[in-house]
Amino acid sequence: MRIVEVFLAFLKLGLTSFGGPVAHLGYFRDEFVVRRRWLGDEAYGEILALSQFLPGPASSQTGFMLGWMRAGPVGALAAWIAFTAPSVGLLVIFAAVVQMSAQGVLDGALHGLKLVAVVIVAQALWGMAGTLAPDTRRRLIAIGAALIVLIASSSLSHLAVILLGGVAGCLICRDIPTSGRSGEGGGLQALRISPLAGGIALLVFLLLLLAVPLLELAGNGGYLALFDVFYRTGALVFGGGHVVLPLLEAELVPAGWITADRFLAGYGVAQALPGPLFSFAAYLGLVADVPQNRLLLSLICLLAIFLPGFLLVVGFVPFWARLRQRRLVLAALCGVNAAVVGILAAALYDPVALGAIKEPGDLLLVAAGLALLIGFRLPPWLVVLGLALAGFAVDRI
Repeated sequence: MRIVEVFLAFLKLGLTSFGGPVAHLGYFRDEFVVRRRWLGDEAYGEILALSQFLPGPASSQTGFMLGWMRAGPVGALAAWIAFTAPSVGLLVIFAAVVQMSAQGVLDGALHGLKLVAVVIVAQALWGMAGTLAPDTRRRLIAIGAALIVLIASSSLSHLAVILLGGVAGCLICRDIPTSGRSGEGGGLQALRISPLAGGIALLVFLLLLLAVPLLELAGNGGYLALFDVFYRTGALVFGGGHVVLPLLEAELVPAGWITADRFLAGYGVAQALPGPLFSFAAYLGLVADVPQNRLLLSLICLLAIFLPGFLLVVGFVPFWARLRQRRLVLAALCGVNAAVVGILAAALYDPVALGAIKEPGDLLLVAAGLALLIGFRLPPWLVVLGLALAGFAVDRI
């Protein structure tokens, strides 16, 4: 049965796919193009082009489309559940462990995990800057975005920066070559999504994006308020899972839903796990300082952050062949991606570095982590484990 085949294939990847979204896409190609031969390189490239174009978790969106191609909508759901469940389960366990830190049992290890966040975000920023802001025009957009976010740090400033980045891209990035024009659409045609279904998905996406905040203002808070936060974040995350850090931090920490220490520690440990970084949302729901049922809240946060990306996939598939030919759209995306680099740069300074580096010894641990991750190319999970143990040992001295 194809649905079982899809589930088992993605469960294996969910248990073994370390290294973040870019690595995940390599694992997918090896598994589904080379080994299983579900599709060819050209079709896979077309799927990648759309997942890179849309906001949301690129590897999960790619897996969603691969599952749909193989076994229809139920196959897409099976692929997402199987790929996401292992990391969610491990983060649930870690959330339980974090509760022990209330008595100071693991303060040193949690501090080490905050230093891991500095290392991982610095590495992500270096890689994204080279890819998304490789020339002077896009670097200027990135610098401007970083300054705006640092001067006016709020969730609204992040949204404004993304919109301004798109406008700047339309103005100065029209002649920059892009990959949006490549491919013949064979991969996406196999999904068999009609324009009507695509239009309905886009309508639902917009209704949830606009109506949920209005319902919240009308007094229907609680679970709905956090659904709104995570749904909006999932709808605005361009450039990969690491960008989820500044967007969620700006929404959750100042509002008092979670402490900065727990936020950064969870983000740090998420780097050591296989599967999508967006699973971090399940951890945040469990450790949030709110009166609601935390297991239900965790599930709501998890579904809310993934949902907009999947609705956009369904909505854009029928129209992608035409849209990828629009130079203005691709230019706007260049600007948005450059702005995302600036947002991440601002987050690296505040809250990541300011929240984690407290003394000269912390700088030495961060430098050691960067050397191991970038210089020696050790896998992230080893760096996470090493800094956690180092933090624990220093705390006990």
